[in-house]
Amino acid sequence: MTSVDPAMFAPEAVAETTTALNADIVAKMSALPDLWSFPPELIRETRRQGKGIFPLEARSPRAVVIEIEGRQGKVPIRIIAPEKPTGVYMHIHGGGWMFNQSDFQDESLEKVSAATGMACISVEYRLAPEHPYPAGPDDCEDAALWLVSEGAKRFGTTRFFIGGESAGAHLSAVTLQRLRDRHGLTPFAGANLIAGCYDLGMTPSARTFDRGRLILTTRDIALFVRAYVPGADLRAPDISPLYGRLEGMPPALFSVGTHDALLDDTLFMSARWQAAGHATTLRLWPGGCHVFQAFDFPMAQEALADEIAFFNSL
Repeated sequence: MTSVDPAMFAPEAVAETTTALNADIVAKMSALPDLWSFPPELIRETRRQGKGIFPLEARSPRAVVIEIEGRQGKVPIRIIAPEKPTGVYMHIHGGGWMFNQSDFQDESLEKVSAATGMACISVEYRLAPEHPYPAGPDDCEDAALWLVSEGAKRFGTTRFFIGGESAGAHLSAVTLQRLRDRHGLTPFAGANLIAGCYDLGMTPSARTFDRGRLILTTRDIALFVRAYVPGADLRAPDISPLYGRLEGMPPALFSVGTHDALLDDTLFMSARWQAAGHATTLRLWPGGCHVFQAFDFPMAQEALADEIAFFNSL
């Protein structure tokens, strides 16, 4: 069964607050120097200082970091957990496989935990270009295997979810396919997939995006992909999960703004997910930019409520 927002079939009505946010983002980003003229570590440090375009979320005082044994070394896992979790949400952060870190979403994950009773864990996977493919997905796979192995003992539950934004949604889909194909595992009750990049060769909306510097541009996507998978077959399912088999996938909530360069990625992947026979909810958010959920405005609050309802429904 698939659930589709009826508003997607009506003429797009973009809220004034959304239009104002988009205009502010374009103005601010147009005034900034070219992202690609600086080394990655400088951009990372700028974001750690809260000087990037996305608001810097408050760190959780109760977060705990542990290190698990991965195949290529230690993988840090950031844990935000109530006393008796009702489930565990494995979150994978976005940032074009190059930027951001596991503590950038503490405030959002605290809200999810408070509204669902779940523990939230965030994976500190290795970043490109210093650690290109398959480093990032290997770390996420290792984190998922740790959760399957240790989750019941540590959290008292085997009700697991996976998800993330942008590159995090991509890595979530790759992780689901790897667990099924490499380990015969389908342990997740649901997937929360926000504005993912599922075809690294670029879908039509990614190739033709023309809304200016509204978070993510066609050039940005191409350069992120070049850093993440230099010289690879972009249609290999482990790189572009849109081309993979989708049997055995869990129910999924797909969310994307209509002013996002990765709009088609979500449309195409959600259609294939539903065609494979899985419960699929597609939410198109009018005028939403790439990962608009990170900003403090009404539509982001609605989207968070949508995610919480999805978690609580399974």
